[in-house]
Amino acid sequence: MRTTVRKVGNSRGVLIPAALLAECQIQDAVELTVEAGRLVIAPVRATRAGWAAAAAEIAARGEDEEVWPVTFPEEDSGEWEW
Repeated sequence: MRTTVRKVGNSRGVLIPAALLAECQIQDAVELTVEAGRLVIAPVRATRAGWAAAAAEIAARGEDEEVWPVTFPEEDSGEWEW
């Protein structure tokens, strides 16, 4: 799809069709980067997006047992050197 770069105040802007925004799941915020001379526009995802589903998956596999405090074997019970 070809479009034009338009003047917006002192900057420039591009209108992105709603269908493209929906396909890329872009809502309000985007991250702009330059990669190999190309402008890349990516949606900003919530910081912890997907964490709840990942935790549920780990629990379903039974891999969520307590791991702290760590217990050490007998041969490692001596004084540590720092």
